Amino acid sequence: MSHKRRLCDCLSFISNQVSHDIWAQSVKSQRRHRQKDPTLEMELDQGKMDQEPGRPTWNRQIEFTLAGIGCAVGLGNIWRFPYLCYRSGGGAFLVPYLLMLLVMGIPLLYMELILGQYMRRGPVHALAKACPLLKGVGLATVAISFIMCTYYNIIITWGLYYLFSSFQSPLPWQSCNNTWNTPNCTNHINPNTSSHSSTASQQFFNYRMLERTGGVEESGVLRWELFLLLLLAWILLYFCIFKGVKSTGKVVYFTALFPYVILLALLINNVQLPGAMEGIRFFIVPNWEKLLELEVWVNAAAQIFNSIGIGFGSLMAMSSYNNFNNNILKDTLAISITNSLTSILAGFVIFSAFGYMSHLQNIPVSELAVDGPGLVFVVYPQAFATMPVAPLWAILFFFMLLCLGLDSQFAMVEVMATSLMDGFGGPLMKFLRHKEMLVLAVCSTAFLLGIPHVMQVGIYVFQLMDHYTAIVSLMFLAFFEVLAICGLYGVRRLSANLKEMTGNRPNIFFRVCWMFVAPLLITIILVFTIIQFKPARYEDYVYPPWAQGIGWVIAMASIIWIPLGALHTLWVLPGSFTEVLKKSTGSGEACVHAESVWSLESLGQWACLLCSEKRRGGPDGPTTERRKKLKEIKIAVEAVQISQTWQNANTI
Repeated sequence: MSHKRRLCDCLSFISNQVSHDIWAQSVKSQRRHRQKDPTLEMELDQGKMDQEPGRPTWNRQIEFTLAGIGCAVGLGNIWRFPYLCYRSGGGAFLVPYLLMLLVMGIPLLYMELILGQYMRRGPVHALAKACPLLKGVGLATVAISFIMCTYYNIIITWGLYYLFSSFQSPLPWQSCNNTWNTPNCTNHINPNTSSHSSTASQQFFNYRMLERTGGVEESGVLRWELFLLLLLAWILLYFCIFKGVKSTGKVVYFTALFPYVILLALLINNVQLPGAMEGIRFFIVPNWEKLLELEVWVNAAAQIFNSIGIGFGSLMAMSSYNNFNNNILKDTLAISITNSLTSILAGFVIFSAFGYMSHLQNIPVSELAVDGPGLVFVVYPQAFATMPVAPLWAILFFFMLLCLGLDSQFAMVEVMATSLMDGFGGPLMKFLRHKEMLVLAVCSTAFLLGIPHVMQVGIYVFQLMDHYTAIVSLMFLAFFEVLAICGLYGVRRLSANLKEMTGNRPNIFFRVCWMFVAPLLITIILVFTIIQFKPARYEDYVYPPWAQGIGWVIAMASIIWIPLGALHTLWVLPGSFTEVLKKSTGSGEACVHAESVWSLESLGQWACLLCSEKRRGGPDGPTTERRKKLKEIKIAVEAVQISQTWQNANTI
């Protein structure tokens, strides 16, 4: 009885508070109370969540879908998946790959898109609202996106260099009769030749375009051609995204769709070449024994994870511009399935070309199968050099790489701009006036930080950053993101978020994947990554210890925000450690939406009704319906209490 009396007293207080707020008629008065009263802050935010004034949305929902596909489909689909498929059992690799797509890729993408669309914020504020204790995860996603966009654009720069170099016949990497070639240059890959020999395409990449030094110890000079192309790449990127989703939504109609036209054209051309079918057979014939190796399953999960972009925060930021009631499941399926089908299509394109080269040079396909930049800038260009109308196919291929690279960059820059606007929109707009200037500032900063990559030492800097960012940082970040959303925020709240937006809760399959399957798989991948981790290297060059140390600093530049965010939350919240920990693992603002649809006004009305019934000497106990309402009100009251401290915890 005493517990119910305290609950009634608490609800009566809320009722009185709400009555006072309803009495205030002027907008100015409401704003004044909003600043003073956290409970009123929550009530006003609840209406704001449904439709936030001033936040742009996609002109058409198909624009978000295409932007999401462009973000997910990148260079990894071209240079990583085919090699993994070949090395991991050919067609047998599709079994773990598609299974991981089903139980991890689709559910985790769905999770990110739900949270972004519901919170209508980028990853920093969305994750801070979902779980104040792990708000640093949101900062880490922005940090890793910023680090990656500083060096990812160098791939676009290389693509532009090859694109412009393709407007000549014969192609400059076709022969060894050029000034940059060395005496050990050869026009054919031959496993019986000296290990010191290299092909014409290898020497074009290393000695003409990069003019690389002997190692990271020698910085060399600035490559002015690459510097200007890097500037051009950032200018192209800026004018594609400077208006936010309004401009990006128009560009993705071309950049997300045209690569498929080129892929299909390349496939049709390649399958007509002699030896192409042998390469395709090498790609798809299954080696079922490989499925007994744990590494194959981990590689499949890691490829799904990296390809879709879980943990970058990019798709979460993009989904924050959706209409609040958008059916996010359709977008999730479209993005994830299209991404995987693109990988398979790229595998047929790449290995049909490998089969052709194998036939032409009379060497095994296994001698040609490589991954990474060497595939698209060394091996595949060598294949073009012997094809009919070689410049045309080279131009189409490198233009496709340009489109794929720009699409991925759209997302990485957008997540930074969105997070800055969400956190510091007022002060930034006073200084920069327009969002276009904010995007310009982000692009300019990333351009300046990318200059070391266009020096002669650039390839070593690129490999070092990619190794420690894409392998080390991302796995830790993904683990804590799943812990924050699926563990601490909770599947129940996430499901209620979806119901509030679409009217339907996720089915049992998604809930089981969120609660058990995905966290388990992420943990296994993380442990396997740590156990199998090897220091960075480029070809035969091994980085010195001090360079490896810099690599770990780069990795920690994003991971460090997770413990810093947790320490800040625990420091600013009042109460004992146990109380603070309990408050910081819940959500103030989001909890009200997720656990109850009651507004503060309806809570006050129910408080008066229940308390008056007791005072009139009503029934000894509430009915089943009233007991249910009482439980819902209790949950909402707890959320209100949490919200009174949430504002401090959410201050970053």
